[in-house]
Amino acid sequence: MSTTVLLVDDHELIRQGLARAFERDEDMSVVGQAGGVREGVEAFHRLQPDVVVTDLQLPDGHGLEVVRAIREVSGTAGAVVLTMHAGDDQIFAAMEAGASAFVGKDTRAVEVVSAAKHAAVAPRTFLCSGLSEAMMRRATNPAPPRLSGREQEVLGLLADGLGTGEIASALYLSESTAKTHITHIYQKLGAANRAQALVTAMRLGLLDKLAGERF
Repeated sequence: MSTTVLLVDDHELIRQGLARAFERDEDMSVVGQAGGVREGVEAFHRLQPDVVVTDLQLPDGHGLEVVRAIREVSGTAGAVVLTMHAGDDQIFAAMEAGASAFVGKDTRAVEVVSAAKHAAVAPRTFLCSGLSEAMMRRATNPAPPRLSGREQEVLGLLADGLGTGEIASALYLSESTAKTHITHIYQKLGAANRAQALVTAMRLGLLDKLAGERF
């Protein structure tokens, strides 16, 4: 039985090129294509592919939104991130989002197929050729955690004392999505609970920054 793949990229030529590469492998089968975040997430829920291969930059959002949407409902689906910008920040962001593999668009199509095969059998591991070097650079030059815009909003509401349901309502999110953002904040701050997260955020000046943005 072949491994089913969904391709998400706003460039049709790239999608078609990848589709041909996958179709040359008898163990792989492309079951759908999408050009953006919303279309990709809808296609994932409808088609239930074994692996999703998504571009990082999409017209209506970020490829990591596709990865997070997959991880909200599945721990067994593979998620491969493609990008033209393979910097350390992008690598760690993909890993934190739950991607199975991170591949630069300057690589050969056969390497994307190989990454998708890895993702199908080991979806919760992270394959990236530049990961070890990125980790060495981070260890040598540690940087403060970087929260996404949405995570900063959630952090501010946590500091205001709101619960998960209240945060979801305030930001027009599902409660599961709000929980996911809170979990990511805890992970980035090395915290086990709200109190630890807020103490760390205060020490790093993240709450001061939020206060400045509000006023």
